[in-house]
Amino acid sequence: MKLHLFTFNAFQENSYVLVNENKEAIFIDPGMMDQEEENVMLNFISKNDLTPLFILNTHCHIDHILGVKFLVETFQIPFYAHQHETVMIERSASVSLMYGIPYSGCPLPDRFIDESDSFEFGKDKIELLYVPGHSPGHLALVIHSQRMVIGGDVLFKGSVGRVDLPGCNAQDLISSIQGKIYKLPNDYSVFPGHGEATTIGSEKENNYFVSEKTVRL
Repeated sequence: MKLHLFTFNAFQENSYVLVNENKEAIFIDPGMMDQEEENVMLNFISKNDLTPLFILNTHCHIDHILGVKFLVETFQIPFYAHQHETVMIERSASVSLMYGIPYSGCPLPDRFIDESDSFEFGKDKIELLYVPGHSPGHLALVIHSQRMVIGGDVLFKGSVGRVDLPGCNAQDLISSIQGKIYKLPNDYSVFPGHGEATTIGSEKENNYFVSEKTVRL
């Protein structure tokens, strides 16, 4: 299995594509904002002769859903997210106006997913953690066979997700990080929704906002 990173839109959001040994693809948090960015994704799929399976979102803030409608309509694939994220989708039109970014809409999820769900993906298995705080229905994807976490906007290198937006809760975010993310092995890589990758161990030791010893949220 390989993880491919694309950084899209005005928010510099990390969109990921998981590709397995069968050339099947899962889109995670697709954030393509315009035709140029859509073409980048289309060219990647075509060049590598991939078969798209579905879209899986960690959460549904506008920067993470800008490309969902395009992929759903282009490839006729389903879209999965936590039920608590529907309110974020419903607010996205007004959010786009506030930030002055183009937005053509986003469908509601075809299926609601939560921590009890998992996905077989070729030889690998994708498990889910429910990690609210930055967003009420936030999920993290854990692939133990690859020793990796695709964490959305929960934990960044040296930082954490914002807690000053509607639906955020600082105490929930602390609990999600310390009670769920930091329980994973130290050598697991964390691929966040913005910025560069890090490891569990590095953040437990060095993260200014939530380390093993201090909390400054």
